[in-house]
Amino acid sequence: MKNPIDDIFGIEREEEIEQEKPPIVLQKVEETDDQAIQDFEMARQNIIDTIEESKEVVAEMINVAKLSQHPRAYEVAANMIKNLSDVTEKLMILQKQQHDLKPKEATQTNINVDKAVFVGSTTELLKKLKNESAS
Repeated sequence: MKNPIDDIFGIEREEEIEQEKPPIVLQKVEETDDQAIQDFEMARQNIIDTIEESKEVVAEMINVAKLSQHPRAYEVAANMIKNLSDVTEKLMILQKQQHDLKPKEATQTNINVDKAVFVGSTTELLKKLKNESAS
């Protein structure tokens, strides 16, 4: 197809041959429990590092705000404190998500036989009672 702008400027172009691109093949990556644990640990460590660095920066920003007595410096310090709080909350959310992903272990129940409980219909209970009283 010829471009009308080429005609205006007197440009002659050779036909461009479109090369066929190979199809993109997506491979599904199986995630193992080890990888999930490693990802969790990496994310957790990144968040902890961010919190530690943020603490230092917030302390410095508070000093700047005190020394300058400038309202904007106090505003920046307040925003940094809020961001630090948000990152700390993300750490707690990450912990909860990791806890929820762990398979739940079967809870052991200690059955105390002081009180016996009959599970069944009233008809079945009456039959049992009749059989016991007959013997």
